[in-house]
Amino acid sequence: MTPTLSRRGFLAAATIAATLAMPTIARAQNTTGGASARLVIVGGGFGGASAARFARIAYPWLDVTLIEPQPKFVTCPYGNLVLAGLRNLDDITHSYDGLKARGVKLVQDWVDGIDPVAKTLRLRGGTTIAYDRLILSPGIALRWGAIEGYTEAAAQTIPHGWIPGDGSQTTLLRRQLEAMEDGGVVGIAIPANPFRCPPGPYERISMIAHYLKHHKPKSKILALDAKDAFSKQGLFQDGWKQLYGDMIEWVPLSKDGKVTRVDVATRTLETEFGAKHKVAVANIIPPQSAAKIAIDAGLTDASGWVPVNPRTFESRAAPGIHVIGDANIGAPMPKSGYVANTTAKQAVASAAALLRGEAPPEPVYFNTCYSHVGEAYGISVVNIFRATDTAITEVPNAGGVSPRGDLPEQRRFEALYADAWYRSITQDAFA
Repeated sequence: MTPTLSRRGFLAAATIAATLAMPTIARAQNTTGGASARLVIVGGGFGGASAARFARIAYPWLDVTLIEPQPKFVTCPYGNLVLAGLRNLDDITHSYDGLKARGVKLVQDWVDGIDPVAKTLRLRGGTTIAYDRLILSPGIALRWGAIEGYTEAAAQTIPHGWIPGDGSQTTLLRRQLEAMEDGGVVGIAIPANPFRCPPGPYERISMIAHYLKHHKPKSKILALDAKDAFSKQGLFQDGWKQLYGDMIEWVPLSKDGKVTRVDVATRTLETEFGAKHKVAVANIIPPQSAAKIAIDAGLTDASGWVPVNPRTFESRAAPGIHVIGDANIGAPMPKSGYVANTTAKQAVASAAALLRGEAPPEPVYFNTCYSHVGEAYGISVVNIFRATDTAITEVPNAGGVSPRGDLPEQRRFEALYADAWYRSITQDAFA
């Protein structure tokens, strides 16, 4: 039986996670001597920013450089609340000023090439940067063409909203929802596993439904899914029924829910067995892979993701390069912001230990994932994982999901906990 998660259970799990992080920091503070080493981090999302901040706090002898092309980071978490009108883009946009104040060297550029033998990076601006250890946190790439007709150019008409960038995709989808006539159908195409943020599409469905309920109550949502099951499914569907009635129709793979073709001009979504759904607003979340830089560097396998050592996140293909965040193969851990944050710290601790000729610390990984179903309706899941040299396993009975049932106070509190979680993780990554 899956354990349920009470407020007390969540707080206990959070306390465990904090306690597990402490020994690594204590060891780092006791070994500050020796020559400086160059730790270069590529990618300033939750993984890369968390790695840079943790490295400066726990390992002051490391010379830390963060390479990130964007001047600010727009988070995927809470982006769905922007669609609902419950947040604005500024609320989910974070600068790197806090990292710079801690002594992180910030280079605003794209990495065009990695030479793992020479231990150098080639930047688009022409600079070459050398490293002693590299932490790569590149995020994902969308597999353009995996759905016929859905190209990078098509995303300017039918947004994906799945790579934060400058927030323009989220803004485009929000404006299309605002412009839609009441009574229109919003079509959402959801990919098969694995992809970034397993509950993300279903929170998106919820938050679009929240907006429609308050502003366009005759409208509907058609969610076409390339899977037969999804994260926190029962909890989401309970909330949909309670809050939105029959506004949401979810079509699983077994009922022809896999979208295989898009007609951008007519906003028609065509499924595997030929069903055609013409919608007023379309949101396509395409299949994904590790970002292009990881593929170009030869770090990915046939799956499109990066195999890594589960203890250190060192690439199986290129020693000296630790790959964290959504780009690696970390199952059964989800591709989530919290996993990126917690594994970033293990990657930094491992890189520091290996630079000093020491054994990396024993890892424990933690995931907390909140989802909003309504403005004051939150649900969550907590997981704890351990690693061996060959695999990552979930610790049984150490986490759990929110209990199902008519629990309005629990749902209200979990929405508040979600807000606190977001403040905490962005503080831990960017402050």
